[in-house]
Amino acid sequence: MTGMKSDIEIARAAAKKPITEIGARLGIPPEKLVPYGHDKAKISADFIRSLSSRPDGKLILVTAINPTPAGEGKTTTTVGLVDGLNRIGRNAMVCIREASLGPCFGVKGGAAGGGYAQIVPMEDMNLHFTGDFHAITSAHNLLSALIDNHIYWGNEQAIDSRRVTWRRVMDMNDRALREVVCSLGGVANGYPRETGFDITVASEVMAILCLSEDLADLERRLGEIIIGYRRDKSPVRARDIKADGAMAVLLKDAMQPNLVQTLENNPAFVHGGPFANIAHGCNSVVATRTALKLADYVVTEAGFGADLGAEKFFDIKCRKAGLQPAAAVIVATVRALKMNGGVKKDELGQENVDAVVAGAENLARHIENVRKFGVPVVVAINHFGSDTEAEIEAVKRCAARQGAEAILCRHWAEGSAGITELATRVADLAHGGTAHFSPLYPDKLPLFEKIERIARDIYRAGEVTADKQVREQLRLWEEQGYGGLPVCIAKTQYSFSTDPSLRGAPEGHVVNVREVRLSAGAGFVVAITGEIMTMPGLPQSPAAERIFLNEQGYIEGLF
Repeated sequence: MTGMKSDIEIARAAAKKPITEIGARLGIPPEKLVPYGHDKAKISADFIRSLSSRPDGKLILVTAINPTPAGEGKTTTTVGLVDGLNRIGRNAMVCIREASLGPCFGVKGGAAGGGYAQIVPMEDMNLHFTGDFHAITSAHNLLSALIDNHIYWGNEQAIDSRRVTWRRVMDMNDRALREVVCSLGGVANGYPRETGFDITVASEVMAILCLSEDLADLERRLGEIIIGYRRDKSPVRARDIKADGAMAVLLKDAMQPNLVQTLENNPAFVHGGPFANIAHGCNSVVATRTALKLADYVVTEAGFGADLGAEKFFDIKCRKAGLQPAAAVIVATVRALKMNGGVKKDELGQENVDAVVAGAENLARHIENVRKFGVPVVVAINHFGSDTEAEIEAVKRCAARQGAEAILCRHWAEGSAGITELATRVADLAHGGTAHFSPLYPDKLPLFEKIERIARDIYRAGEVTADKQVREQLRLWEEQGYGGLPVCIAKTQYSFSTDPSLRGAPEGHVVNVREVRLSAGAGFVVAITGEIMTMPGLPQSPAAERIFLNEQGYIEGLF
């Protein structure tokens, strides 16, 4: 839209209310808030405990088609929907993840919504915010330091330094750190060994924080982390080297949800941030549960497309936390569907109904998949100025063939006024009594069969392969009592397959599981497929090159 302000200009001009006022609207007394300035605060743990007897509101998931460079606007729609629900008189709040510095300075440039559907303070949330990610990084690396220190001072636990599985982390994309050798420089520096870095959002500590019920559960889960193995291949846990207590201390404040607000002054929890292609991709359980006690409708999102985000939201987060989603929204754009239909990015502005129809197979697949969990679905068409009536109608027809309604949403340009139709439909779905949520697979299914179930039913793979070592590792974990855990598949976000170039709705492809990792503290098994990296690299032209302070001291380049 010509003359439209940038996201950061809109956010900077926001008429924010004091965070105590936002808290009061939720019934949170000022003394139960831990303020970080005037526009953000944490919720005290004792106030959260006091809510346990309250009934839960309705939980709404916002997910999307597979992401493309054309953009889908899942977070923007999540925020807009909450504003829309409040506009039609419903008591709603939003729960999303915190932004990682890696993608912020890599490709994204920010992650707090867009246009007139944003959460503020935008600059703070995309940078250091309340320090949660720094606390997670510190807790993770404290454990790393304690491992090498334990080995240096006599190795009482008989840790086999060749079998230390715990790596280090940092909240930045840095491919040079994927594989490193530590403890070089002689006897005084310890025993050299190979290791590496993952990005903080891929840390098991991040997953643990986001799945823990409270501080006691957090410390218990931290103690369960398997850091490596002895020569007899028995596991060594974080509690064995007395790391769990100090790690919990570092995470004490980070466990408290962060309260902020939308541009229209509606309450928002922004808390936690595991990657969706590497980890389970959802905001924290404690934030979601707390929000359900404070609002009649809680709108949350799951990362990337529904094949990753929604599946993990349902099979990991909802399963573990006992959550019952009432409805789901699948976000799509005409532009992204045209890319899925084979159109190049520089040709997206031209009308191409045939490409929309072809690309809409991706949308249809996601509608089918979400319904497999017993959750009713509505499609949000996130509007772009280049969309034509014929293209929009093609999307609506595709959704209708799947028995779903597709609703055009203009929240990016118009705020809540542009999304009231979707808000009304979502509220109706949530109270329609048609939700009968059930995970995709039972706990008792063997681990490899769980992987196969997801690959065949959600990805539409024809075959799942894994070498003997991977299968033997899964069998060993089952013998050790971990067979009941859900699986978290690390896969490219760009395709149903493990090949990011296969857009649309491919079928019959092969999913190869090349590595498995046990996240005993978080409570799931990670299956790594394709070329997925747990430490991303920066692109050829990273967003960091265009982020700077202007002469007035304002940040430029975040979007």
